[in-house]
Amino acid sequence: MRAALLQAHGLDGLDVAHVDVPEPGAGEVLIRVESVGVNQLDLNVIAGHGPGAAAKLPRVLGIDPAGVIVAVGDGVSEQRVGEMVVVKPNIPCGRCDACAEGRESTCPAQRVVGVHRDGGAAEFVVVPAEVAFERAGLPAEIATATVHSLPIVVNAFDAAAVRAGDRLLVTGAGGVLGRAALEYAVHLGADVTAATRHPLDDAPDGVRVLVTGPDADLAGALAPGDRFDAVVDVSGSAALLGQAIAALGWGGRAVFCAASVDTRLTIDAREFYLSRKRLIGVASADLDQVRRALDLVRDGAVRPRIGARYPLEDVRRAYREFPTTTPGKVIIDVR
Repeated sequence: MRAALLQAHGLDGLDVAHVDVPEPGAGEVLIRVESVGVNQLDLNVIAGHGPGAAAKLPRVLGIDPAGVIVAVGDGVSEQRVGEMVVVKPNIPCGRCDACAEGRESTCPAQRVVGVHRDGGAAEFVVVPAEVAFERAGLPAEIATATVHSLPIVVNAFDAAAVRAGDRLLVTGAGGVLGRAALEYAVHLGADVTAATRHPLDDAPDGVRVLVTGPDADLAGALAPGDRFDAVVDVSGSAALLGQAIAALGWGGRAVFCAASVDTRLTIDAREFYLSRKRLIGVASADLDQVRRALDLVRDGAVRPRIGARYPLEDVRRAYREFPTTTPGKVIIDVR
């Protein structure tokens, strides 16, 4: 089969190669892949740093494939053959207390498709059956655009306990995670403010947009007295997160989902604890949150955007152009 195989770090080490079709083991399914996304984690694997450093080469890339189950291993119902599915990349251990309580996103032993095992930028991929979610009613590319980003947003909103009427600030609102967060916030009935470096022409109705400029000057963009009940930060910027935390009101909750731009967070510790603020990091999602996210898209509450599409043969170009691609999910078409 054809596969995007990374044999050495750097884009020059990535090629579309012919490798053997994998076979599903006990508890696993074999999926004929139709689409897979391009993600920051893939770039980490290619570079061999951050969370991508855990990948052992050679490695087939691709963390969020969608396709059709064509074979199953022992212990998996034959009735799943033919099922249209999408893969959530984080694989919980299934043995720890967090997994037993349905908090799989906090499993300390979770592994990731495309990092710890071969991924789905290939004609076929094998994954544990529990992370292959039924996607009936959703095209493969839309399911791929949903399964990694929107469940993290759902988890962030759960962690921040966002409710109807809450004054919510979404920072980093111009990207894939940010746009999903805006739509979900409107669906929940929150009073939403979006902070973005550049104008956001297609923000959902009712969303107040603050343009922070290239220096991400949130403090300068806020009106005097602006205070928020909750912050969901998907910017990846610790500097912007610090400004957002400062804008929280009494008992405010801040949740952040990325730290890819800068990592040194500075806050006023005295003001933070005296104001009873809270800060939570979210990096993945529980299995139930994946199901909820897929249902949100089926119901039309959130509409994932496709920013660009590439054939598998152009996978190297897809990763090279990813940082400058127009907003929306970047898709690699495998079929």
